[in-house]
Amino acid sequence: MKILLKRAYESPSRSDGARVLVDRLWPRGVSKENARLKAWLKELAPSNELRQWFHERPRQWPIFRKRYLQELANEQAIASLELLHELGEQYSALTLVFASRDVQYNNAVVLKELLEGVRKPPASSGPLKSVVSNNAKRAVRPRP
Repeated sequence: MKILLKRAYESPSRSDGARVLVDRLWPRGVSKENARLKAWLKELAPSNELRQWFHERPRQWPIFRKRYLQELANEQAIASLELLHELGEQYSALTLVFASRDVQYNNAVVLKELLEGVRKPPASSGPLKSVVSNNAKRAVRPRP
């Protein structure tokens, strides 16, 4: 599965495949028609509290990543992750669309890493949940 990242303010292209907005809030100034989305998965966005916390502490990327992966372990997020994985299997590419100005440190980057770690479609009962948990544990490990 080819996974791409793209800001919501960039023009869609054919190579994007299935475009999925992974933010809780709709990007300002972007029409739904121009966004050309297959889905808007709000459940995959970080909580407002976590988003605001990270906005105030942009250098705390490892902590944000860890907390975000923990948030993705809830049932609604897991169901949305499974849908995201299915879309990735149906299209030649999957583009995670986000509004953040920071293209290197945002929730879409974490989702891309998570999806790239999942090699087969998850069963509804738990393989994806274990991947989320394992990735959250890895995020805590100190870097050498």
